[in-house]
Amino acid sequence: MKKIHPLLLTFASGLLLWLSWPTSPLTPLIFLGFVPLFFVADVIESRSKFFAHTYLAMFTWNILTTWWIVNASWVGAAMAIVANSFIMCLPWWGYHIFKKRFSKRAAYFAFICFWMLFEYNHLNWQLSWPWLNLGNVFATQTDWVQWYEYTGVGGGTLWVLLVNVLMYDWMSGEVKRQKGKAKKTVGIVSLMLLPIIMSLLLIWSDKVSITLEPNGDEALIIQPNIDPYGKFEQGSVSAQVQKHLQLTLNNIDSNTRLVIWPETALPAYIPINEIQLAAVYQPVFEFVNSHPNITLLTGIETLKWYGTEKPESPYARKNAEGYYYDSYNSAVSIKAGQPLQFYIKSKLVPGVETLPTYLNFLGPVFEKFGGTTGGYARDTASIAFKNEGNPFITAPIICYESIYGEYVASYVSKGANLLTIMTNDGWWGNTPGHKQHLNYARLRAIETRTWVARSANTGISAVIDSHGNIKTTEPWNKAAVIKYNIPASASKTFYVKHGDYLYLIFSLLAGLLVLWNIAIWFRKRFTI
Repeated sequence: MKKIHPLLLTFASGLLLWLSWPTSPLTPLIFLGFVPLFFVADVIESRSKFFAHTYLAMFTWNILTTWWIVNASWVGAAMAIVANSFIMCLPWWGYHIFKKRFSKRAAYFAFICFWMLFEYNHLNWQLSWPWLNLGNVFATQTDWVQWYEYTGVGGGTLWVLLVNVLMYDWMSGEVKRQKGKAKKTVGIVSLMLLPIIMSLLLIWSDKVSITLEPNGDEALIIQPNIDPYGKFEQGSVSAQVQKHLQLTLNNIDSNTRLVIWPETALPAYIPINEIQLAAVYQPVFEFVNSHPNITLLTGIETLKWYGTEKPESPYARKNAEGYYYDSYNSAVSIKAGQPLQFYIKSKLVPGVETLPTYLNFLGPVFEKFGGTTGGYARDTASIAFKNEGNPFITAPIICYESIYGEYVASYVSKGANLLTIMTNDGWWGNTPGHKQHLNYARLRAIETRTWVARSANTGISAVIDSHGNIKTTEPWNKAAVIKYNIPASASKTFYVKHGDYLYLIFSLLAGLLVLWNIAIWFRKRFTI
């Protein structure tokens, strides 16, 4: 590979990463995705030139894998692709520094730590975009990663990084003796196969719960197939409510205990304390009151008025008349005779639903091209909805939130026994985006060993069991209903109890490596 032009190796890396990504069947290519860039690091001494090559590789991966964001907001897409590609280069920057200053062994370890830090940071900072975290690559190969119940996606990322490092070390041919090469070969094969074997053993040990059909209570999942770009027109709200109700009334029966409507199924901006009084929503409450055994869980757009004085809420915006208000992308649980339960979406899409505080000056630009100026207000933590007389304790997961493993696990730690994902993926059109999003939900099921009921406005709606198997689904761009007996049960897995501990451990090690490097630099610079 050292004889191949560095630019070809650079693009090869980006292409391998893209070809491995869901929903491609070429998942094993992920174990070679970074190898060409390691060879580029061998032949390019200049740090700035190496950074440029890594940026081209990461940009190629990002644009080929997530180009579909442009259908929702081309400004948001540009921000996500350009910024994410840049941030992905930072672990490679660290690898190059450690390789030149110390040794390849030190550089390998540093690279793994820095990449884990990058992904952990991407799960938690204001510009969060963990869509391409490496552990997500196995979303369509769930039989390989049943051990995510112990490690979460961070374990998959660590697996990918370790194999890539060993593959490069083996392919670089630095070990001349046959015995040494044989050991490395055995090591690589073992590292690739042992996690899969472990996963298959976990499946075998739990084969009874996988093969038996659940004898649970019935959930009804509604997929109305409403055009998202006409969804918020004032005159269409009543028609949308009627469509949801008609699909529901035509399919409920005496066993139905839970009805799930998708994100923003109730799209009128009614103040949160006036929802039960709103004329446009009276048919919804009439339906619930006439079916006291049913709980309706639905996405809803709402707001809260504050008046003319600036409130404490950091998300409040001012309208043309000078009144401050907060907008909410939220979920509500409605059951006859019981108080409404609200949850406000916490994990918001950067550039579309929110802007980091340090980018607020760009608000008018994002608003002009389909984004946001001030963004939605948000909750600070997850909430589990529990209604008396209903066996389902639901996790009201709204759209983008379903890609956050630790956050989804927090619903289960609070008692949720069913992961209910309400989403509207129609913004992206019929692209790989909605398919990737569906499959990421399979990883959440494995991490928490909890069933998933997914209601998507335009598709793909689905029921997923606790081992990540899609039990039933409805296709894209079709009005449909799923009726399924789902067991109301969850498991407090190791991951539910401990969250992203792997990310945290390697992030701390990355911090120590940075401090060590700085200390050595200072000692060399100021030692006489």
